[in-house]
Amino acid sequence: MRLLVIEDEEDLAKAIAKGLSRQGYSVDAAGNGEEGLKLADENEYDMVILDLNLPGLDGLAVLQRMRATRPGILVLILTARGSPGDRVAGLDLGADDYLVKPFHFDELCARLRALLRRDMRVREPILRWDDLALDPATHSAWRGKRRLVLTRREFAILEYLMRHPGEVVSQEEFLEHVWGEEADPFSNVVRVHINSLRQKLDDDAQHPRYIGTVIGTGYRLEPTGEARAT
Repeated sequence: MRLLVIEDEEDLAKAIAKGLSRQGYSVDAAGNGEEGLKLADENEYDMVILDLNLPGLDGLAVLQRMRATRPGILVLILTARGSPGDRVAGLDLGADDYLVKPFHFDELCARLRALLRRDMRVREPILRWDDLALDPATHSAWRGKRRLVLTRREFAILEYLMRHPGEVVSQEEFLEHVWGEEADPFSNVVRVHINSLRQKLDDDAQHPRYIGTVIGTGYRLEPTGEARAT
């Protein structure tokens, strides 16, 4: 899952991003509304955490413009404005939830999970490929009837592959969507996690059933059933 935090308090934005990254999310941060809108236009995010008291373009204006161009994106307002009028204005403009500062980080995480579960049920409850099944709402995965025990990064890699069936996914795409701003383009972290995921799938890199390597390009899910046999 990839999140965008739009927050002008730099220390708070870093703390939120760091905490959510430890929860397995890929997180980008913007310090003002204009930067946030630019990132939202350039990238695919599952959710935006939006402050209202932003320099320049106000958070409500950001929300209004974001809803006009990205109507399906989830938005959680995180702000010090806690009056009923502020809450009503934010929700009426299209926010999916509203959390007032100061807040507990555990509550923020719980609200994110609740929104994502609700959104996944609407979009696509279970992802399937061959005998693999993955439930993004509960972070559960199976191979046949066997439950897979995956780390958050492994789960995110498998989810991204299953959301792009038949496509070759480059290392750069994985770094962007799974690691976000924490990504080091010169590391071998993607290959390490792919190898670990293959081991848990009992997959052979030389004769893959699930995750194939396209040399010099990236990785893809191998064809299934009759498509594999042709």
